[in-house]
Amino acid sequence: MDVRPSLDSLWSLVDGKRVAVLTGAGVSTDSGIPDYRGPDSPPRNPMTIQQFVGDPVFRRRYWARNHVGWRHMDAARPNVGHRALAALEHAGCVTGVITQNVDLLHTKAGSRRVIDLHGTYAQVRCLACQHRISRFTLHERLTGANPGFAERARAITGLEVAPDADAVVADTDGFVVVDCERCGGMLKPDIVYFGEIVPRPRVDEAFRVIDEADALVVAGSSLTVQSGLRFVRHAVARDIPVAIINRGPTRGDSLAALKIEAGTSESLAALTSRVAEPTPTA
Repeated sequence: MDVRPSLDSLWSLVDGKRVAVLTGAGVSTDSGIPDYRGPDSPPRNPMTIQQFVGDPVFRRRYWARNHVGWRHMDAARPNVGHRALAALEHAGCVTGVITQNVDLLHTKAGSRRVIDLHGTYAQVRCLACQHRISRFTLHERLTGANPGFAERARAITGLEVAPDADAVVADTDGFVVVDCERCGGMLKPDIVYFGEIVPRPRVDEAFRVIDEADALVVAGSSLTVQSGLRFVRHAVARDIPVAIINRGPTRGDSLAALKIEAGTSESLAALTSRVAEPTPTA
C-alpha cells in the first residue's frame, strides 16, 4: 500500500507546529520487543496488580520469568522510529514524548522530554517502605538466591521474550523470591501494572505536554487502555488535531483527524526527512 499521500497529510498537519507525541508498544517492535495487541501478536495475559500482591505463586512466576528476560530489554537499542523522534525534538518540532512503554528506548535515543507514563523496567520499589533499587542490583541478589536458574531455563526453553521485560519460563516452582533488604517488604518492579493507577504527577505532566502543543501524534498504540486514550480525548476537547500511526484499528480512530495504517519507524523517519529538506527560495 502506498502511504505517501497519508504521509503528505501528516506533514501538512505538523509542519511548523509544536507536536506532542504519545507512543505505545508498536514503536519498539523494530527493536525486538514484542507488543501485546499488534495484528501479529499471540494472545497474552499480562499480570494484574491484584495477582502480584495477592498470590505468592503468581509473584514467584513473575520474578522467575523477569530474572531470565529482563536483560533482553536492557540490551535493546533504539530503532529508526525512536531516533526520528529524538531528531524531531532537537529540530524543535516535537515538544515532548509521552510513552506507555517501560523500555527506556526514547531516552536511550536522545529524547530529552520523556514522560514514562507506566514507569521503567530499570527500577524496583519496595511496597512497604518505598525504597528503590536498580534492576541490576536485584539481579545480583536473585542470582545469588537462584544460582544457575537463568542458564537452565534458557537451555530448556530457549529465550522467548514477552513484552514486559520477562521471558517464557515453564517451570518456576523452585525459584526463590527475595524481599526488601531494608524492611523485609515486598519488592515490585517500578512499573504500573494492570489495575494500578498512574501517579498523578506523571499524568499532570503529560497533560501539560499536550496543552503546550498544536498537534498530537499517536505512534504505535492501539489505545486499548484508558491511560493512553484519555490524552487523545483531552487533545480533541481542546481542538488539538490528532494523527494516529498504527497497524490495525485503535480506539481513537473516530477521534483522529488523520489515521495512517503503516509502521511507525518508516513513518516517523519520513517526517525527519521532511524537516531536513532545505526550504525553497524564491
